[in-house]
Amino acid sequence: MTGQHAPGMPRHARFPGLPAICDGSEAVASVETRISEGACSYPITPSTTMPAVYQTAVANGKVNLWGTPLAFLEPESEHSSATAAEGFALAGGRVVNFTAGQGLILMKEVLYVIAGKRLPVVFHIGARALTSQSLNIHAGHDDVMGVADCGWGILFARNVQEAADFTAIARRVAEETSTPFFVVQDGFLTTHTLENALLPEDALLREFVGDPRDHLISLFEPETAIMSGVVSNQDAYMPGKIGQRVYTDRLAPALTVAFDAWAELTGRRYGLLSSHRTHDAETVMVAMGTIAESACAVVDHLRDAGRPVGSLGVTAYRPFPADALADALIGTRAVAVVERTDEPTAADNPLTRELKAALADRAARGASVPIVVSASAGLGSRDVSAGDLVAVFDWLERPDLADGPRWASLGIRHPSALEPAPVSMRPKGAYSLRGHSIGGLGSVTTNKLLATIMGELFGKRVQAYPRYGSEKKGLPTTYFLTLADEPIRLHAELKTVDFVPLHDVSAFGQGALSGLVDGGTVFVQSVLTDPAAIWASVPDRARDEMTRRRIRLFALDTASMASRRAPRPELVLRMQGVALVGVFLRVAPFAAEAKYDRDRLMAEVRKRLGRFYGKRGAAVVDANLELIAEAYDSVIDVTAALHHVEDEVHAA
Repeated sequence: MTGQHAPGMPRHARFPGLPAICDGSEAVASVETRISEGACSYPITPSTTMPAVYQTAVANGKVNLWGTPLAFLEPESEHSSATAAEGFALAGGRVVNFTAGQGLILMKEVLYVIAGKRLPVVFHIGARALTSQSLNIHAGHDDVMGVADCGWGILFARNVQEAADFTAIARRVAEETSTPFFVVQDGFLTTHTLENALLPEDALLREFVGDPRDHLISLFEPETAIMSGVVSNQDAYMPGKIGQRVYTDRLAPALTVAFDAWAELTGRRYGLLSSHRTHDAETVMVAMGTIAESACAVVDHLRDAGRPVGSLGVTAYRPFPADALADALIGTRAVAVVERTDEPTAADNPLTRELKAALADRAARGASVPIVVSASAGLGSRDVSAGDLVAVFDWLERPDLADGPRWASLGIRHPSALEPAPVSMRPKGAYSLRGHSIGGLGSVTTNKLLATIMGELFGKRVQAYPRYGSEKKGLPTTYFLTLADEPIRLHAELKTVDFVPLHDVSAFGQGALSGLVDGGTVFVQSVLTDPAAIWASVPDRARDEMTRRRIRLFALDTASMASRRAPRPELVLRMQGVALVGVFLRVAPFAAEAKYDRDRLMAEVRKRLGRFYGKRGAAVVDANLELIAEAYDSVIDVTAALHHVEDEVHAA
């Protein structure tokens, strides 16, 4: 998971971080398995990878940084897992939980209790849409909004890096203020997306978070025991409830101090808000999670066109930074709040309500405040494209904004929807892949392997993710990968790609050529070996388009190769995907640009395969390397072969 120093990484801080290519779930688990003492969790998609990694660490006998063996408890429901975490914390343990969606809502009764007992636990949320229209397992902020009143701190991560860093920051502040915290990632869009990140070093975590025995006490110890969660009557409940403000009033200052300390140690600076080019902005977009990072890229694009726009990401939804948000919007003409939720029976969506309340306080004191509109976007992981966000800024510039609708939707067909703008915002040096496969063929693992090897080998920024569905095995799936020379800040399905691998020719019927650049490359798994026969197997319409747009076609029977090379039958499907690494190395431009010959290329690949498959033994590593090398050597350049035949015919 770790690799060479990537572009843009801080070099001069005491703790610059351990370079890695990982997803948000792995990043969180990497930190929690070092600083916590136990996890109480009931798995629910899309948070399941986090407890799975934690549980594996427990099974392997891992101890935390202070020598305590990790523990894992999986009771019969999310409600019970929250209760178990409560008990773990009452006994003085540093505990974590991982959950999402309906699971988080099922916990709600216990969440109030945990906050009321001032237990400094940290729960990690793979934010997920709730079943308010139909069952959906994908990203939405409905679940977090549903528990925002429980008295917990809430930090929203925009990317994998923030998910890792906020894990440590939330733990420190939770224990300083005796307040539980949620660390929130967008489900699948961060939890399952591979990106470059700098994982915190052991020494950093020891210094910044500290030994739990120095920060926590057992409320069950007879010498120090106190009553907690008792019954209160009319005379006692309200004083106790209001008295808890002595803790919550410390949240914002403690977070600010922790953010500053983290910046001093690591060079990575955060705040209650993340402001991007707002100092002279006339219009500003406000968002949380991945949309907030996408907004930064859109703002830069529009600034290059001379438009005075800016964006604000809300990092701390609780404690809500009302004053800081109002300060950041002074002098702004109009603001759009883009939220991954929809509450049609409320006056506004949750973040919009908070922002309007902050501005109303300023207006009451005589300050000029901007027009505020809001949009719902990305519900259930509906794609939020750069064009959608540009459309929001276009909306803010309408002369009739003050008299028009105050709410819109993005990315769907609906009377409320804004028409997306036609924009292309590929990062510098981008090379993108969109793969078409079948559920169960190991495409997710293949994409992860590709991203890690290529990102590390060629020193590139990486973003890799599958278009997950709740469908069963055997149905079409899509996966995406981008390699670039600069950070990849857009979190959206790729509209433009350079390379499209297909599981077989039937995938041409799934829009395989859509978005593929002219002169791009298609690879198809095929049992055929004759270039003319492979070309003839492609549907007529696809052949015509490929000819017209000068698209290159490569092919190889990776299935039979995997069958021959796999040490065990159960590895055949996985190794069929591994063969694509060899194909990618052959058709993508990176090896040639790096001036790697074949021998050096395979030597570098082997180093990384050892990390992926070393625990399975040297035979498995060797088999995978041999498969990659064979695919690299044997892939059939159908286009070149046919052109060669044509040239010979013309010469004759």
